[in-house]
Amino acid sequence: MSLVETAVARAQSVVAWLTASQWIPALLVRLFVGYFFFETGWAKVGSLDAMAERFAGWAIPFPALSAAVSGYSELVGGALVVLGLATRLVAIPLCVNMVVAILAVNIKKVTDLDEFVELSEPLYALAFLWLFFAGPGRVSLDHLPWRRFAPSGTTAVRARKSRSVVTPPAARRSAACAR
Repeated sequence: MSLVETAVARAQSVVAWLTASQWIPALLVRLFVGYFFFETGWAKVGSLDAMAERFAGWAIPFPALSAAVSGYSELVGGALVVLGLATRLVAIPLCVNMVVAILAVNIKKVTDLDEFVELSEPLYALAFLWLFFAGPGRVSLDHLPWRRFAPSGTTAVRARKSRSVVTPPAARRSAACAR
């Protein structure tokens, strides 16, 4: 095997390992962001009257209702995100909650892009957007039914049975040509 082939094979191994390890960042993001929102939701629900006053000061419509919806969304949604249960569904209201916070509260204080990128709400909104598209990862309650009830020929089951790494494209092409 030439030096180039060895380098390509090692690079493919690294990429395959990274692909097989995609559950790690999903788990870490879920635990961090989910716990943060559970904690802030707990605080909001514990002081709904004070939150309603703050919402009224920010000119958010229906401040009492909005504070309750925001608080319970964060409390319940954060807990579900930590568990990885209904993650994609829960990511929607949590992302919307952050977009409302940006538009109703933060954007009024921002004068340029540098100040905007220093806000935490856009990062949380992006985290929920990522969880919506990527899903919770395989270490989650969402993943359990798919592992148990997936048809035997599906990719998820094949990957579970073999626990093998992703086949490099060159190997797939040569296998297809051999058929």
